[in-house]
Amino acid sequence: MNKKYRLLIADDHALLRAGLRALLTQEPDLEVVGEADNGREVVGIAGTASPDLVLMDITMPGTNGIEAIANLKRRYPAIRVLVLTIHNTHEYIQESLSAGADGYILKGASQDELRLAVRTVLQGKVYLSPDISECIVSGYLGGGKSAVPTTAWNKLTQREREVLKLIAEGNSSKLIAEYLYLSVKTVDKHRSNLMNKLDIHNASRLTGFAIKQGLLAGFGRE
Repeated sequence: MNKKYRLLIADDHALLRAGLRALLTQEPDLEVVGEADNGREVVGIAGTASPDLVLMDITMPGTNGIEAIANLKRRYPAIRVLVLTIHNTHEYIQESLSAGADGYILKGASQDELRLAVRTVLQGKVYLSPDISECIVSGYLGGGKSAVPTTAWNKLTQREREVLKLIAEGNSSKLIAEYLYLSVKTVDKHRSNLMNKLDIHNASRLTGFAIKQGLLAGFGRE
């Protein structure tokens, strides 16, 4: 009997997960063994479901996809990760690959391209959508060692970005502390650091910045 590859889908949109499941399980050698709707769940589910590959969105509630990739690769380095996202900017691409992603494909891709990406990554190779490859190459041809320019976003730590997303979602420091298992004092310190690094000094402007960075589903970068 031929081997079936085990897939885990991580995305906060239930309809998208259902569509991906329906598409991928049409393939005789693929099966979906789990789903996660936030970055925190991914590592735990991966530990019990033992997937060969995780289809990972970047923008999810709480722990973002980039941090989830890093956590997943740290615990289960053999699991392959294919990013499936709307984000096609230098920051997201480089940070995903640096965190350990094995491929990067955009949600606007065709079904055939998604199948190709999944099989390429399962074979131990790296897959990048053509637009993503062009983005990376143009960045390097631009003359810098890094494809990512220095921006206010790049000054933030992963934890600060996580706190920023939760603030933008309307959570209080107390709720953020409970969600991230931190003290309220630590959350307030992260909030202060965010405001200083971004030179933004109220929650509404922080939310506006988060939307521009695509941290809230349905808003921001395309």
